[in-house]
This record gives sequence, structure tokens and C-alpha cells, in this order.
Amino acid sequence: MYRKNAWELNQEQLAECDAFCASYMRFLDKGKTERECTDEAIRLSEALGFRNLDQLIAENGKLHAGDKVYRAHMGKSFMAFVIGTEPMESGLAILGAHIDSPRIDVKQNPVYEEENFAYFDTHYYGGIKKYQWLTLPLAIHGVFAKKDGTVLKVAIGENENDPVFCISDLLPHLAQEQMAKTAAKLVEGEALNLLIGSRPSEKTEDGKEEKESVKKAVLAILNKEYGIEEEDFVSAELEIVPAGRCREMGFDRSMILGYGHDDRVCAYPSLMAVLEYEGVPQHTLCAILTDKEEIGSVGATGMGSRYFVNTVSELINCTSDYSELKVKRAMQNSLMLSSDVSAAYDPGFGSVFEKKNAAFLGMGVCFNKYTGRGGKSGASDANAEFVAKVRRIMDDNQVAYHTSEIGRVDVGGGGTIAYLCAQYSMNVLDCGVPVLSMHAPHEVVSKVDVYQAYRCYRAFLKDAFC
Repeated sequence: MYRKNAWELNQEQLAECDAFCASYMRFLDKGKTERECTDEAIRLSEALGFRNLDQLIAENGKLHAGDKVYRAHMGKSFMAFVIGTEPMESGLAILGAHIDSPRIDVKQNPVYEEENFAYFDTHYYGGIKKYQWLTLPLAIHGVFAKKDGTVLKVAIGENENDPVFCISDLLPHLAQEQMAKTAAKLVEGEALNLLIGSRPSEKTEDGKEEKESVKKAVLAILNKEYGIEEEDFVSAELEIVPAGRCREMGFDRSMILGYGHDDRVCAYPSLMAVLEYEGVPQHTLCAILTDKEEIGSVGATGMGSRYFVNTVSELINCTSDYSELKVKRAMQNSLMLSSDVSAAYDPGFGSVFEKKNAAFLGMGVCFNKYTGRGGKSGASDANAEFVAKVRRIMDDNQVAYHTSEIGRVDVGGGGTIAYLCAQYSMNVLDCGVPVLSMHAPHEVVSKVDVYQAYRCYRAFLKDAFC
């Protein structure tokens, strides 16, 4: 099947592509964690006239066609809505993406010293190749929630004058045994210890060196600069991510190299497609940016919880007389693109792909009718009729797209939030941006695919119910 090259753009579209990708790169730099993405989504929403739904509810306010509201959930998931003229029970046009990415988390009791080195003990999050994280400049992002109710945000390692951190590796001269191991065992999860200091605290008045003096020196710095006590780590959420900003890649600057494309490269176009929607839609529009997809969409902020359907219930209550039946109808009648990335074909590892059904950089957005593993285990297999509708929308709006699977049968596979939303009996199709080196500390996307994703999501919001 012929795939149209997505770079076949006129000069005006090329300028739009560059401008949109520049704004996406700013979002990616500001949002290295799900909390930071949520904060940035709130900022962008309020700048474009969206109101806080929780504040409206507290004031017993009502919503009318054309109103724009947002809701953040526990600081780690986010939803934006544009209210339509049709009753909510007739269904919503939904774009759903996730804003968590594979990373390394700091444990609850993390600080220790060994042989005059101070470390953070860690637990990796999501599917990573652990060896890829060794010797990289790393930053620490997250929050300390203190007993008095204050929450301290930290992002250490991003500014020019900040220190960075790393996980050490063994020199090749001594690595004969290490190199004989499989890649999965090259470094164990418990060995991903973040090196955070090596300078001991000052000696006591009698000239004696204290035990764990390097650890104590590091804790003293944290206390002095941030007001943090060691016990505050118990109620902290700290994420270790690659330090530094994303960059344009290639002599032609056609690609973007950065951390967290999976799935922020779909989250940002989905969000902006809703935030920048002009006019009053017929059906209510929605962008969902959710947490915990990389570990199964579990927990209170994952798509497996009820925060989204609870929010739809609140919207119905703000627009009409509430009933549980209206909520069920709203969910069932909704149409959704599960905005998630797919694995881009890599010529260097071509044997694991089935080329006719692979995603390619520079060919626009890709649709995965089903995901899952092996015999489609865990898949949300979209109805053919809905796929046909989406094809028509893309063709009518001249969006470059193709279809894909994640690798060869019995080799690849993966999952998204689609199956969780499909549980409400709504039509859902996976649609996102191809990513090269997915789940690596630095991933690669094509600028034109990012732009085509934005055009795709705008077209879907406009024509989903036509």
C-alpha cells in the first residue's frame, strides 16, 4: 500500500510545522514529569480562557454551549473540555494521551553512604533498558510533601548552574564478566543507584570524622537549600530523568531528540487541538492527559480509575438535570482517538518489524487498529466502521496517515489506554506519532509527524460526529 510522504507540504504549512514543533519542544522541556505537564497544561488553558471546573462546581455554576473548562486530578492528570450544543449524553469527541514516561524513581528511604560515596536508592518505572541509563547526566524532578501540608517542588539539574547526577558504570578494562551477561542482566534494578555526593562533612570539634559524613553533608545541603529533613523522603515523589533540553536533530533539523516523546508527543497536540478550537462545537470536546499508563494505568491517577467518568458526571450536572443513565449514555456514545505513539521502523533492527505493517518516520500519524501481544492479548480492537469513519475524516482534511503494528507477530506488542475507555462501549482507535528508540532516555520523532498529528486531532474534533 502506498504511503504518502508527510513532508509534501506547501510553504505556509512548512512554516506552521516549524512553529508548532518549536512550541512542542518548549512543552517537552517544561514537562519532564506528569506533574510538570499538568502544571503547564493548566497554564496554557488559563491563558486561552479556560476556567477551573472545580471552582465552578464550588460556586454552583452552570455550563452552556461554548464554555471552556479544565480539571486537574491530584496534580498528575488533566482534562480540558469545550461544551457543545448537543446534550452531553449524545457523546463527546475525545482525545486521550498519557503524560507519564519511563524513568527511575527515588525510593522512600533512599539516602545512604558506601565507601565515601552518597547515593539515592531507586526503583525504575516502566519498561526501560536499564543499561541505557548509566553515565548519563541526570536531573531530579518532583515534590516533597511535608507534614505541615506544604508541598515543595524541586527540579535540580536543568539550570546551567545546577549540579547533575549519574549512575556509574564499570570501565571496559575490568568488564569481562559484565560484558558476558545478557543485556537484561548487564545491570540489575537494585544497582541503579544515583551518585549524589562524595565530600564529607567537617570534622567534629575534637578532630574526629563522623560516621556517614558524606551522607550527612548531603543532607545538610538539602536542609539548608530546601528545608528538607531525611524523614521528608517518606512523603516525596522524586523522578530521575535525563538532564538538559530536547534538541533539533539532523543536518536538516527534521527530527527532535528528547526525553519523554512517549507519550507527550501525542499529549501536546491533543491538548492544543482542544485549547485552540474555534467556535462552538456540536458535541462536547475533550482532551485527557492521564498518568500511570507505563505501568498499566493503575492507581487513582491512571485511566483505570474513575476520575474521568466522575468528571463527565459533574459536567452533566452543570449542563442539565443529572442522572446516572445520562452518564452511561454519554460514555457509550463518545468517539475517541487514543493518542499514543507507535514504534517507528528502524533499518538497523529491521528483522523485528513486519515492514508492510510498520510505522515510519516522516509518513504522518499512524493508526493501530489493535495493539496487544501475540494473539492480540490485551488489545482494544477497533470496529471496522469506526476505522472507516476516521479514514474519511483524514482524507477529507488531507492529513498524512498510515497504519501500523508494534513489531512482528510473536515478537512485539504493547498496550495503551484504549481498552480501558472501550470498557464504556465507546468507539476507540489508537492514533499517534511514530517514535524511534522508544523508551530510551532520548527518543526521536519527525517534526512533520508531530505537525500531522496536530492536524489529525483538529480534524477529528471537527468531524467526528459528521
